[in-house]
Formats: sequence, structure tokens, C-alpha cells
Amino acid sequence: MFASGQAATLALILALTEDRPRLVMPTDGYYNSRQLARMLAPRGIEPAFVDLEDTDRVERLLAERPAVLWAESPTNPLLRVFDLAELARIGRAHGAPMVVDNTTATAVLQRPLELGATACLYSLTKAASGHSDLILGAVTTRDQALHDLLARWRTVGGGIAGPFETWLALRGLRTLPLRVARPSETAQRLAGWLARHPRVKAVHYPGLDGRARAVAERQMRGGFGPLLSFELDGDAGAADVVVVASRVIRPATSFGGLASTWERRARWPSETAAESLIRLSVGIESPDDLLADLERALAVLD
Repeated sequence: MFASGQAATLALILALTEDRPRLVMPTDGYYNSRQLARMLAPRGIEPAFVDLEDTDRVERLLAERPAVLWAESPTNPLLRVFDLAELARIGRAHGAPMVVDNTTATAVLQRPLELGATACLYSLTKAASGHSDLILGAVTTRDQALHDLLARWRTVGGGIAGPFETWLALRGLRTLPLRVARPSETAQRLAGWLARHPRVKAVHYPGLDGRARAVAERQMRGGFGPLLSFELDGDAGAADVVVVASRVIRPATSFGGLASTWERRARWPSETAAESLIRLSVGIESPDDLLADLERALAVLD
């Protein structure tokens, strides 16, 4: 347990790159992980950003020098899905441990350690706690030596989780399967509806038909998660208007809580998402209410 997901990320990077200078990371996914890697570059860590779907390129980067493979699936905010078992196989062939940021799926839907990952990273701030009232992170691993090294980095670096926050996280974990099941079903319905809307030009969700769904069905179970994103046929201003027009869905930057939230992701300078992309975190509200709210919000563009 760590005081935040970023504290857990920092400890993992420092622990795993002690004798592996290269850090192979996805070009999409949580932007602050990439920012942290860039900030560590002057201290001897070599970040290499790659599309994890290009496994040939991933393999070349791992073969050139000792490396760590950092993965995320589904990614935030584009919900891209990568073959974690194949990536783990490539990593093993080159002595590269694989980390999987499993924040979006949670362990309810996906268990990367069983697919070959060396460690899993979680921002417990999101769905794991589920009540949008704490900041916390965690790492899971079956490697005892790595576990002990992480604990030392956490202690000496001061990223220690507080007792009240850990109690709140435990409260949330007890209801996690229930809180993932209902929103996942609703997200599937909303994604399908958005894909047919004339003002939406793209929807990103693993449950929609295509290559991503085929991979997700192999490595996820019980649904495709509560998070989706979509791009409007319009500019940043149009997306901002839609976000503030909702009555049920709340404008907010975090995700995974009981309440549905959304935001235009490109409002953050480091985000690589399209200007009109809106990320929607589906909560436990009535699916009909959420659908009506989406319809009402998008109607402001007419």
C-alpha cells in the first residue's frame, strides 16, 4: 500500500530500474506515468514510448538493452486493449519484468499476475475504493524480493499510506465486485448508444465489436469495465458545452466512483487525447436516467 498511485509508480520504477536502465512504456495510458518517467530521465532512466500493439517494436526495444516493460490495459482514456500474455512472453524472453497498470479493469475483471506480469499497479483512489473520498495506491506481486525492495523504497521515501485511508479502502473493496458489475453492464449499453449517435464520431470501449473485444474476452472476465470515452463531431468548445449540460453525470477528473462523472480529457496539457474526447466513468445510477442525461446533454449541439 502507498500514499498514492503515483507514489506506488515511483517506487516501482526505482526498484525495477536499478539494473535495467530502459523503461518501455505505452504511448497512451495514464499521462502522469509518462511524465514521471521523463522527469527521471536525467537520473539515468531511459524512457522509450511505444505502441504496445506493435509487438515487433516492443521486442526490439527490450532486446537492445536491459529493460522494464510497463503496460496498461485497458488504457486510460482511450480504452485500448493489449495482449498481456503475449507481452509477458516477450518480456520473459529478454529478461524484462512486466508491470501492468490494472487501475481501469481492477482485479475483479482482470488478473495480470496470472497472465505473466511481475507486478500490478493500482490507483486505489479510483474504482477499488469507489467512494471518491481518498487518495491511495497499491502494488501486488508474487516476487518476494521485489516486494521487500518496494517496502524499503516506500518507507525511506515516505510514501506510506495513512491508517484512515487504508480503512476507507478496505470498506470500498468489500463492495467492489458489485460496484463493477452494474456499471459495466450500463457502460456497454451507453457505448452502443453513443456509437449510433450522429454527433459522435468515435467511441472507445473494449465491449464494442472488433479486435479489442476479442483480446479483452480472452483476458477479462465478467464485463469490460465502467470506463468509456467518445469523440464528438466538433471541437473542444463543443465538448465543454456538452459536459456542463448534464444533470446526472458530474463534471470531475477522477473515475471509478459510485456517481457517474465525465470530463474533456484534453483540458489537461499533458494529455494526448483528441480535443473533443470526453471520458465517461459510469456509476451505479439507473441506466435509463444516464441514457436520458446523455441524450439531453448532446442535444445542446443541435
